[in-house]
Amino acid sequence: MHALCARELHLRAPCPTADTDSQTKTCKIARVKRKKIFKEINAHKKKKNEEKLIRDMELMKKQEQGVDGEGEDGMVTRGRCYTISIALPGSILDNAQSLELRAYLGGQVARAAAIFNVDEIVIFDEGSQQNQDKSQFKGLLSAGRGNTQLFHILQYLECPQYLRKDFFPFHRDLSHAGLLNPLDMPHHLREFDWCQYREGVTLAKTTKDKTPVSFAKIGLRQDVLLDMEVPAGQRVTVKLKPSKGGKYLKGEVVAPSEPREKSGLYWGYTCRLASSISDVFDSCPHEGGYDLLVGTSDKGTDSNSVEFPSFRHAIIVFGGLKGLESSIEMDDKLTDKNPTELFPYYLNVCPNQGSRTIRTEEAILIAMTSLTPKLTSAAINSSA
Repeated sequence: MHALCARELHLRAPCPTADTDSQTKTCKIARVKRKKIFKEINAHKKKKNEEKLIRDMELMKKQEQGVDGEGEDGMVTRGRCYTISIALPGSILDNAQSLELRAYLGGQVARAAAIFNVDEIVIFDEGSQQNQDKSQFKGLLSAGRGNTQLFHILQYLECPQYLRKDFFPFHRDLSHAGLLNPLDMPHHLREFDWCQYREGVTLAKTTKDKTPVSFAKIGLRQDVLLDMEVPAGQRVTVKLKPSKGGKYLKGEVVAPSEPREKSGLYWGYTCRLASSISDVFDSCPHEGGYDLLVGTSDKGTDSNSVEFPSFRHAIIVFGGLKGLESSIEMDDKLTDKNPTELFPYYLNVCPNQGSRTIRTEEAILIAMTSLTPKLTSAAINSSA
């Protein structure tokens, strides 16, 4: 039996079945007190949620009027047009001895990316396997097994919790993903959190008059009516419109990059697979490619003495169990195997290290801690 305080024991104890007036009166008083306590608790919660909703709506109005808002810490918010990407081999999972440890390792990579506002994670194959199917959700493949599992874990953790059942069926790759630490990124919103933007999934739902429209589930009690038709089952970024009455909550489908570019919100990361380290750059989603390439190795130049030029899209590449040099050596597309020719900035982010080796998940944290201030100061934060 759980220990209860005297007050709780008095309130929760069943009423005696005696017929005396005093005992009946005691039961009624206990019920009234219990109802009063619960009512006070609910009223306090409702008041806090309403106050937060009012603050968030005022911030949204300022952003719509073109005025910089203020975050919870009082800092002025503005858009961010530059992007930061990281690349690493999926073979780092092969160093783990069990599915639990493999999942935990993937969770460490995801946490590091979220902490440092990484916009893209590229998983490349050290074995340069050209025939790997990037589009199919096949899980533990005999070739590129670590690549696919890491890809799935990163995608799962980036997705808001209220959308995971819609996009991720049960799969062996994700059997232990539910035990991992949450990323708790800005787009992982609770029901009572208010934000101008929300992630959602389109629904196979229509209005009563059968008007050709689309609805989306965005983690609120009420689904949102979209401004355009979208096939059911698609993930969309929705910008909520100011409420002007009416039957439905309304929203506008926008690009996933808009929260970052217009409001300065970190809106998670994208993932993609690359068949080799050279494919990391050849398949760059940005027009003109990456304009700042950084490689990391214990054989590189001390990062403390380096200053970066202006850039819009930067990528930092990490090696696997045998280092970045081994990944370059195994790429058949590269004729020049010299890392300094491939990377204008080939850096050692942890000089005078006390351990013979630094694991990739550790290297990501060390490198981003060291390089983030330099990257922020060199970035071009305009869309021109």
